[in-house]
Amino acid sequence: MSPLTDRRILETRRQFFTRGKNVLGYAALTSLLGSRSGSLAAAVAEGSAARPVLPNPLGLPHFAPKAKRVIYLHMVGGPSQMDLWDPKPQMDAWYDKDLPESIRQGQRLTTMTSGQSRFPIAPSKFRFTRAGKSGVLMNAELMPHTAKVVDDLCLIRSMHTEAINHEPAICAMQTGNMNAGRPCIGSWVSYGLGTMNENLPTFVVLVAEPTNKEQIQAISGRLWSSGFLSGEHAGVSFRSGGDPILYISNPPGVPSDLRRAQLDGLQRLNEMTYKAIGDPETHTRIQQFEMAFRMQSSVPELTDIKGEPASTYELYGEEAKKPGSFAYTALMARRLVERGVRFVQVYLNNWDHHGNVAGRLPAQCKDVDQPIAGLIKDLKSRGMFDDTLIVWGGEFGRTIYSQGGLSHENYGRDHHPRCFSMWMAGGGTKGGVVHGETDDFSYNIVKDPVHVRDFHATLLHLLGINHERFAYKYQGLDMRLTGVEKTEVVKALLA
Repeated sequence: MSPLTDRRILETRRQFFTRGKNVLGYAALTSLLGSRSGSLAAAVAEGSAARPVLPNPLGLPHFAPKAKRVIYLHMVGGPSQMDLWDPKPQMDAWYDKDLPESIRQGQRLTTMTSGQSRFPIAPSKFRFTRAGKSGVLMNAELMPHTAKVVDDLCLIRSMHTEAINHEPAICAMQTGNMNAGRPCIGSWVSYGLGTMNENLPTFVVLVAEPTNKEQIQAISGRLWSSGFLSGEHAGVSFRSGGDPILYISNPPGVPSDLRRAQLDGLQRLNEMTYKAIGDPETHTRIQQFEMAFRMQSSVPELTDIKGEPASTYELYGEEAKKPGSFAYTALMARRLVERGVRFVQVYLNNWDHHGNVAGRLPAQCKDVDQPIAGLIKDLKSRGMFDDTLIVWGGEFGRTIYSQGGLSHENYGRDHHPRCFSMWMAGGGTKGGVVHGETDDFSYNIVKDPVHVRDFHATLLHLLGINHERFAYKYQGLDMRLTGVEKTEVVKALLA
């Protein structure tokens, strides 16, 4: 953005009214703020430092979007592609044989397997079948409910990344860069497209609790950071127990009108701070205080699922009644987007299958299988599927060779960045298709590679954003989610 655009975004309401002398604009602002308390409206009339409601200065979307909102289901740890989405039956004949060097090609390995004396092939113990009218080969044994909606999925078997360890890989998948400190996808979308409901955050984060907890990875709050963007674009994390958001409830003895008076006082102090030093983060502080006040009435209704009919739990499963479960989280994701939340980021841990794939993978799939199918069916029944983009995937894949002990019935798999599988559904994607192909070992991509950058560009495209024109000036550079390397929208995925 140019400095003039920056100034237009950050100017105070008093500056806006003085400069514009626009009575119609003032009337529009007053009507938009009509749902708030009288004291807040009075504060606006006096010239609050909060950001005015203006047309999007970025000119977004660049073209008509297919998707209005996103539900991103991130499986933390890296799901095993050859055990779920990328069948390699020919590997049965390679059981316990060493991975050929011609396939590995000197690839660097993690310290968890680099010291192994050999790399024995571990064929999947699970059988794949064709599902849906499209006949997509998938592990319907572990994901029978998902198999019934496979015609809605756009399966990518040729994802790849450079990162080989979790923290940089998750960071790359969520922010476009392996180094921490960049804005995540949800923050970019919040910055570019803004809110659809001023009483709820634009970007919400939900962390589900897995049934099996053998290999839990750290999930850091910096994954939903706004980075160098304004703090108001950071993800708001909802908790599964107690208050959905910390400190959202007034302390005992503090009624709502007193809290409103306190916020009005804080707002005046923040206005004084802004006039004195002009810090843009003052705007963020005011926005966050006001959002918190509005959420005190909107969030309790949002998180109260008692009114959901029995048919809801037939879709998502009885686990949806249990706060913190993935099923409950999927239901909450639907309730959030239904109420205008733009971007919902869901994390589910324990997909890091270094050992005991036979014991852990079925438990993980049981956690997600019915809720995923239920979410798709639920959005369809509400007429929201076509403009809601759902994403499922991890940060990398797993190796065809076994880590540790190997038997026909059990094995482990190390990290593998060269190829892994993800899928997208709804929001303008093409259902019932498989994109990309890997070699016989699910080790290297042989057709239609999709880098993480390409995935990000495609996601933005579905939201009506040209990734090459979507930038933020920071430290003298035009920063983009997709960076500066060659990146393409994967048009084969688009409906």
